[in-house]
Amino acid sequence: MNRRPTRHNSNHYENSRRTFLADTGMGFTGLALSVLLHRDGYAKEAGWTPPDGQPHFPPKAKSVIWLFMNGGVSHVESFDPKPMLTKYGGKTIAETPFADAQDPKKLALERLVVPDGNGNQRNTLYPLQVGFRKHGQSGIEISDWFPHVARHVDKLAIIRSMWTTDSNHGAQTQFHSGRHQNDGDFPNLGAWVHYGLGSLNDNLPQYISIGNREYWNKRDGHYLGPAHDAVPLRVDPANPLDFSRPARPFSNDAQGIGKDLIGQLNALRGVEYPNDPAMAARIASYELAFRMQQSIPDAVDFSKETAETQELYGINQPHCRDFGMQLLAARRLVERGVRFIQIQHGAGGAGSWDAHGDLKFNHAGNSHGVDQPIGALLEDLERRGMLDDTLVVFATEFGRTPGSQGSDGRDHHIYGFSVWMAGGGLKRGIVHGATDEIGFHAVEDRHYVTDVHATILRQLGLDSRKLEIPGRKRLDLDHGKPIDEIIA
Repeated sequence: MNRRPTRHNSNHYENSRRTFLADTGMGFTGLALSVLLHRDGYAKEAGWTPPDGQPHFPPKAKSVIWLFMNGGVSHVESFDPKPMLTKYGGKTIAETPFADAQDPKKLALERLVVPDGNGNQRNTLYPLQVGFRKHGQSGIEISDWFPHVARHVDKLAIIRSMWTTDSNHGAQTQFHSGRHQNDGDFPNLGAWVHYGLGSLNDNLPQYISIGNREYWNKRDGHYLGPAHDAVPLRVDPANPLDFSRPARPFSNDAQGIGKDLIGQLNALRGVEYPNDPAMAARIASYELAFRMQQSIPDAVDFSKETAETQELYGINQPHCRDFGMQLLAARRLVERGVRFIQIQHGAGGAGSWDAHGDLKFNHAGNSHGVDQPIGALLEDLERRGMLDDTLVVFATEFGRTPGSQGSDGRDHHIYGFSVWMAGGGLKRGIVHGATDEIGFHAVEDRHYVTDVHATILRQLGLDSRKLEIPGRKRLDLDHGKPIDEIIA
């Protein structure tokens, strides 16, 4: 085979491109191809025409940064203070004015019932393990474990009336997808956003996942297809993506041969099928994947950030360095046009926030690791003029019981817990919904987890019912209802 001489080191971009084209026919390139095929309508099933990538109505937000705390953050020690727990701490429910919390009509009591030292069952209230103070012009009370977030309380819309149904950590999947794990596998919110909206930047993935994920929460697209799975990203400029580098080194000659061979084969195929759009998409996928390969390392290269910004995120502090890097990367990715970034904190087993014992030590340490970076993200987005069209979400799969577990922990609690959102066209400095006086039940403006989804989709300009696929009709609960009270 005749081949033009290779230009050794004459053009770094061209040599890198040759390496990429020669050695990545699978992996990341396959992802890029699937995205292109989906966009051009060639991944459709019978009766299924993918959306055109346009919002259904004018959006108020462009991007979402989804912060998920794995394990179950105690709502009563974070964003929903309950001083009655301290006042009546150590007493059984029957010994307090809240005896009707035992009413089985109020969903369930079993998570408040724990054995005492004599083997008897006692539903004993556990005192708050941290103080609360009012902050900002709104005067909203925030736990002393979140001082950096508290400084931005006037940016938050706190929802104190969440509920869910999975009392084990499959609730992580439930919060992301809206469906109980026993129901099967369903697309999560990020996958629906990816499915419904077009690209903001063709050089970058539109759905990125950062942080560890457990086996029950590994996939995203499910019946929408793998094209709508998040691209896993490591905050490491040298190796941010799987399959984005050759498995072994190639000489310039080998790279040139591979590039020319691919070009010749593509040309032959193009002559045989000149009007094959799928073939055109396959060829274009190599270029798209190459652009992504070049763009993502730049997005996680913090050497271009000022020392002040890096310090703001706590990158110089061991206790919050990793999470700070992830959130700074998220800001840089959103700045470059990534649509949905999902960041998992504390994954591994049940999740690091799962404080069945020694809650004070557990939550103090975890909050110390995330508080400064989250506060920095809110501040950084605001000062760059990005918070208005970026929706930041702080979520967890469930709360923790008002009663004690063992001597110093709290068990899982699904009947009332808190999340908050900020930016993206939402009201600022407000609290919506309420739990009862001991934080047991959501009693005012109750919201299932898909109401959070519906709120986010509305802000992005999407109507979830217009995204339904024939033969995959969703339950009404799957769609949720936007929380109008927090929308500006």
